[in-house]
Amino acid sequence: MQIRDIMRSCSVMPVLVIENVEHAVPLAQALVDGGIRVLEVTLRTEAALAAVKAISDNVPGAIVGVGTVVRPEQFQAAKDAGAVFAVTPGLTPKLAAAARACGIQLLPGVMTPSEAIAALEEGFDAMKLFPAEQAGSLGMLKAMGGPLPQILFCPTGGVSLESAPKLLALPNVGCVGGSWLAPKDMVAKGDWAGITALAREAAALRPE
Repeated sequence: MQIRDIMRSCSVMPVLVIENVEHAVPLAQALVDGGIRVLEVTLRTEAALAAVKAISDNVPGAIVGVGTVVRPEQFQAAKDAGAVFAVTPGLTPKLAAAARACGIQLLPGVMTPSEAIAALEEGFDAMKLFPAEQAGSLGMLKAMGGPLPQILFCPTGGVSLESAPKLLALPNVGCVGGSWLAPKDMVAKGDWAGITALAREAAALRPE
């Protein structure tokens, strides 16, 4: 799948911070059961890559990727673990080259028009607006759509269940990123039914 196809496969891309690899499969299954198939596992914990592999091997409905990629070597490690896409908070020439070299789909992070143009020059026309709230969120995306209509965005950072519908209604938004689908307390308690309910609510924000 190309990155635009991946973005269009979900309304909300959950940003997952998995501390315990044993939570990976039931968490991913709970989200998939609720209609959220695209999962971003952030590389912020020691368990992250093992969690990606566990999900890739055991949750066939999931489209699993990695987030918080900040070093070139992380792309190949993520792909080896089973990730099909990667998300970065920003973009550098080295990161762009490394993603192309290993063949993983990349959703690079940008915050300004200049950064968006630089990403276009690197060959990317799908991007994460990050941090979305600080960047202006709805207003910024509307403004970007005029001079840069070819870019499809995934706003992430400060997006909520309440703000997501207006963002998803914009023609240049493919999906939104959010952390509210996997609250720490629910994951810690193993409240997978509760997480499935949150996923259903998020999936209904933009009916397929």
